[in-house]
Amino acid sequence: MTMIRTLSPLDRLLIELQRAVETVAIAAPTAAQPSPAGDIEDTPLDESARRHAAGLMRINHVGEVCAQALYFGQAAVAREEPLRGQLLDAAAEETDHLAWCGERLAELGSRPSLLNPLWYAGAYAIGLGAGLVGDRVSLGFVVETERQVEAHLGEHLQTLPPGDERSRAIVARMKEDEARHAANARAAGATELPRPIPGVMRFAANVMKKVAYRV
Repeated sequence: MTMIRTLSPLDRLLIELQRAVETVAIAAPTAAQPSPAGDIEDTPLDESARRHAAGLMRINHVGEVCAQALYFGQAAVAREEPLRGQLLDAAAEETDHLAWCGERLAELGSRPSLLNPLWYAGAYAIGLGAGLVGDRVSLGFVVETERQVEAHLGEHLQTLPPGDERSRAIVARMKEDEARHAANARAAGATELPRPIPGVMRFAANVMKKVAYRV
């Protein structure tokens, strides 16, 4: 008979620490899916365009760091096992996004945000707090987060430098995936968040984007 080992609190803590280190300490983790940039030619950009593209892709990289943290925090306290699995599956897709953004940053001669540990810690705390309130509220955070991420990815598709089709392909694929994550969370029973919360989330995201564009 197969024995299933129950994880101790220490085991769970070590798992969460390992996830955090893998997210913030590795610029480009291995993706399970090939980059949407694929064989798209890397068109040379002038210095101003290159810096702008790198700033936008750094924002997107930070967004994926935060997504990982949010999902892991929510999964750590999810009451229902199917929901935990759904959150971890979404986190795995976000790992692909993280890898693609990291690779593109390297191609642009840039780097991820120096504040990634801070971004991760803040998002993990939010995910943990939302999860402790309840699964439906946790799913509501997923819906609202992905809604806002999808909107800013749409903005990036419009403001990336002309000719930067490699970055544009990555952002477009990410936008599709985020919309699907939101739809899955809504179908799983997400509750609509009270009005002040989306506004606070949007304000925090705008601060993050302004800082991450440069740092």
